Amino acid sequence: MGSRFLADDYLVRRRAYRMTLYLLLFAGSAIMLFPFFWMVTTSFKTQLEAMKFPPQWFPSAMRWENYPIAWGMAPFGRYFFNSFFVSIVSTIGEVITTILAAYAFAKMRFFGKNVLFALLLGTLMIPGEMLLIPNYVTLVNLGWFDHYEALIIPWIVSVFGIFLLRQFFRSIPDELWDSARIDGCRRFWFLWRIVVPLSKPAILTVALFKFLGSWNAYQWVLIMTNSESMRTIPVGLTTFSSEIGTDWQLLMAASVLAILPVLILFFFTQKQFIQGVARTGIK
Repeated sequence: MGSRFLADDYLVRRRAYRMTLYLLLFAGSAIMLFPFFWMVTTSFKTQLEAMKFPPQWFPSAMRWENYPIAWGMAPFGRYFFNSFFVSIVSTIGEVITTILAAYAFAKMRFFGKNVLFALLLGTLMIPGEMLLIPNYVTLVNLGWFDHYEALIIPWIVSVFGIFLLRQFFRSIPDELWDSARIDGCRRFWFLWRIVVPLSKPAILTVALFKFLGSWNAYQWVLIMTNSESMRTIPVGLTTFSSEIGTDWQLLMAASVLAILPVLILFFFTQKQFIQGVARTGIK
């Protein structure tokens, strides 16, 4: 009788714990999703409804025309092309440099490796704002101002990406390299044919982080571009703001269009992304 009472009490406490946990998770999800809900609903409102206080949660009528109007207010086709081009090229460049550097720090032996890696990690403590003026002066002297090179080349190396891949590469057994070396395999082919295929989740994680960072980049693009033909989506969204105010319904419609590619990319890669983040913490 006593053991049955203890079992029932345990089940009650377990159910209460799980119910509390689910409620907390639901509340957290609602808080995280609310800005997206507000953005989407506002994109279908009139200007009066978007500025109304207290706020109007839903539009009185769905104004689908906000989307073509927002698209036509600026050359968003060019903005999307620039964003895709800069994000894809810089992502490919960073993946290549990150794989090579991470493999060297994880699997190769050379003098001062640990010291160099510590110095590399130390650069993460340097605020990015401190590098704006030196980088700007350097790129202007190179003649890259208002060119794609200024938006891509400074960002094809990531210290965080090197650290992330290094942790993953260290989890790959060294016996694989010993076996490959006996078969006559060289370092590069071992990296390309064995290490890279085994590290696809981590590499995809680095690539996704980089693509998101390039897609959402605002400050650097604003500084290094002057012509409208070089602007990307985040800078192009400033079209809807002026001295007399902001067209919030059109800005929200353009913002929805801007985040759709990122959402689609994440939905297709979320499994590999989660695996990459989880498995890089094994070591």
